[in-house]
Amino acid sequence: MTGPKMSERLAPGLYIVATPIGNLSDLSPHAADILSKADLIAVEDSRVTAKLLAHIGVKRPMKPYHDHSTDRVRTDLLAQMADKAVALVSDAGTPLISDPGYKLVRDARAAGREVHTVAGPCAAVAALTLAGLPTDRFLFLGFLPSKAGARASAIAEVAAIRATLILYESGPRLAAALAALRDGLGDREAAVVREISKKFEETVTGTLTGLAQRYADAPPKGEIVIVVGPPGEPEAAGEDEVDAALAEAMTRLSPSRAAAEVSEKLGLPRREVYERALALK
Repeated sequence: MTGPKMSERLAPGLYIVATPIGNLSDLSPHAADILSKADLIAVEDSRVTAKLLAHIGVKRPMKPYHDHSTDRVRTDLLAQMADKAVALVSDAGTPLISDPGYKLVRDARAAGREVHTVAGPCAAVAALTLAGLPTDRFLFLGFLPSKAGARASAIAEVAAIRATLILYESGPRLAAALAALRDGLGDREAAVVREISKKFEETVTGTLTGLAQRYADAPPKGEIVIVVGPPGEPEAAGEDEVDAALAEAMTRLSPSRAAAEVSEKLGLPRREVYERALALK
């Protein structure tokens, strides 16, 4: 599907519009064109979006759409998309990324409405580019739970994933989040990125321990992204560990099946483990 041409009146449907996360000049000409022509803009906070519209010199009707919006609000927006162009924005960045909106997109498609995206800034990806950590695989976790137990469980779920982790956090909770990440993941390399694309943009890199100590008594202000490097390569199992695992497995299984179980458990070539099993037998 191709997006609408900038010179045309907007066709009815839903337009997901990314907005600046810092510098207002980051708003693309395409996004400015869509916002200036939309019949209605669904907004997280009308005061924030009003400033953005003032920056491009336009005024448009706005309707609040956020975490606390009722199903009735979504139903009304869907009805208006039948013959109007409805733009969806968040206060900053790409809508739906740790923001409400996926239900609106899902229901719009189910109702046969056209859905377009106007790509632009995203704090998670911007922080990843600043962190200097591996970018070939990454996992976005949004905000961690505020309660310690739930936070530890959420971290434990991703501890073994071989990918860079990206999280959003607030200043007052930053040190506790970094300490919890250290406890659950080990002392990995990490970065704290804040005020992206603003005058006082800052990226601080180090270990989770060092970063937790840095911010323990000085919680920063602004929008914050934590980027945590992937786990290191696991150490290869030694001969003693392989022999012990095989000896235990062969009390229950044949040498062949024991070798299969141990090779999978320790990440070793099955043929080598089987040959060792036969030698032990």
